Amino acid sequence: MAIPPISPIPRPPLVLPGFEHVRRNWNPAYESYAARLLPGEYYVTVNNEGVYTTLGSCISACIRDRVSGVGGMNHFMLPACGDADGWKSTSLSAATRYGNFAMEHLINVILKNGGKRQNLEVKLFGGGRILANMTDVGCVTSSSPATISRPKAQGDGRGRWDVYPRMVVYFPATGKVRVKRLRSLHNNVIVEEETRYLSTIENKPVGGDIELF
Repeated sequence: MAIPPISPIPRPPLVLPGFEHVRRNWNPAYESYAARLLPGEYYVTVNNEGVYTTLGSCISACIRDRVSGVGGMNHFMLPACGDADGWKSTSLSAATRYGNFAMEHLINVILKNGGKRQNLEVKLFGGGRILANMTDVGCVTSSSPATISRPKAQGDGRGRWDVYPRMVVYFPATGKVRVKRLRSLHNNVIVEEETRYLSTIENKPVGGDIELF
């Protein structure tokens, strides 16, 4: 019996300016390229390709223009932990602005590449209680004004606020999302990545305001 020839892997689609540093790999299961996001990164595409990341306490917003298909994903965490009254007042301003940056950078690039504000569709994922010494950061992140004050979002009811990390794969061209729960509660890679990221944003000065196009 003849073995069918293996189809060659196609060349990756052109990347938008500013995203050349984001790693993309061919995924045979989805028959498309997919860009991998690390904490603090975002990615926008006008092509039929995926964007994926692994979330612990962080949040990813998947945003696209549902008509043109241009869209992308971010991966962010707010540097604040809620107390009995909600926000800690010393972190409120900076934390909200970091979340705003994550959303506004992503939305601005989508609009710059042909997206229309009235067509934006948003889906939120993540926010688990993964970091042992920051048990509420995911809940604070996913319920903050920075997250919910943008275009009306659909939430991942099973994917936020529990104790499991998740892998999220998003296809802006179609709006499809695949979410895989990662059973390991001691995923050192996720914890180490998010701990480093949290330390970075807590010690980094917050820049000026960003305006939407």
